[in-house]
Amino acid sequence: MSDLLFRLAAEPDLATVVRLRDDAARWMNAQGITGQWQPGELGEDHFLRIMDGGEVWIAEADGRAVGAWELWWEDEDAWGAQPPTAGYVHRLMVDHDAVAPGTGRRLLQAAERRVAEAGRTLARLDCLAGNARLTAYYLDSGYQVVGHKEGKPQPGGTAKSFTLLEKPVQ
Repeated sequence: MSDLLFRLAAEPDLATVVRLRDDAARWMNAQGITGQWQPGELGEDHFLRIMDGGEVWIAEADGRAVGAWELWWEDEDAWGAQPPTAGYVHRLMVDHDAVAPGTGRRLLQAAERRVAEAGRTLARLDCLAGNARLTAYYLDSGYQVVGHKEGKPQPGGTAKSFTLLEKPVQ
């Protein structure tokens, strides 16, 4: 696999992002990581809405989309009203059949660089409370747990509880 290229997603990419998200959900469930994502939960309308107020990024290798993530500039449902000091990374996903180990971390680092380029000093994210494997992944990536959010609304689903993590970026 050649080097990764990162670019903003556009409307023609919506089906690709939905496929990546659904494939990532199936992979998580196969790994015993249940409760976080389910295939079919989010459609093109979700990602189009995110593009209107935030950013959806795609990672490509050899001309093929192999990962994506959302970057929000606020997340009041999880973090409450905050000063504009953070970027919020959501739905970090990779095509596990097409990428080498460590690719997810490269996408996360690209998201952190984008947050810093926007003049923000913190990258923030959340993961399902009780998901020890994912929490450990983010802790190993330099994040620290800074709180918990009970009952965060979910697009098209039941509210869930999350662990809140953040990392200084520059």
